[in-house]
Amino acid sequence: MYHQLKTYITSRSSISEEILDLICNHFILVKARRNEILIGFNEVCKGYYFVNEGCLRLFTYNIDGNETTRYFGFKGGFCTALPSFIQQTVALEYLQAISKSELLYISRSDFFHLVDMVPQFAMIYREILELGFINAQKRIYGFQGFNALEKVRWIIEFQPDFLLRLSNKMAASYLGISPSTLSRIKSRL
Repeated sequence: MYHQLKTYITSRSSISEEILDLICNHFILVKARRNEILIGFNEVCKGYYFVNEGCLRLFTYNIDGNETTRYFGFKGGFCTALPSFIQQTVALEYLQAISKSELLYISRSDFFHLVDMVPQFAMIYREILELGFINAQKRIYGFQGFNALEKVRWIIEFQPDFLLRLSNKMAASYLGISPSTLSRIKSRL
């Protein structure tokens, strides 16, 4: 059950088996159905998820009622509604399992207890925050001024398996283009 999580941690930090087990003991197994909402809009986020199997996404609806996706959490990574998790304010987005998923869940209090008590876990948290910030900046600055074709080329360059893992509708909502435009571009590449 903890193999993926242990691999994630040990690939980023030198850590004893004892500390690794201590970390893992704070996570519980959660099985999510396809399309299950794990955190609802206007709910306060109470925990963090590690994806053993499946895929999660953070999304909201724009003023026109169209879905806009901000982030995907793939197998072997962490995912949560981070602003709500940190500030304990309501989430302005949904966290959804887009496929049948096996997740490891840690409560906010246990998560921050580990951050405070285990230096290796604190380093992983810092890495999650830094990589999240860097990826968000790349996406924001990369997408500003890009046309639809340039956005698709960008995603192919920086996240090569992205388009293979997701439906056109979800990928298009992340790229800020229509699914039909994405289909046309993919057929030309």
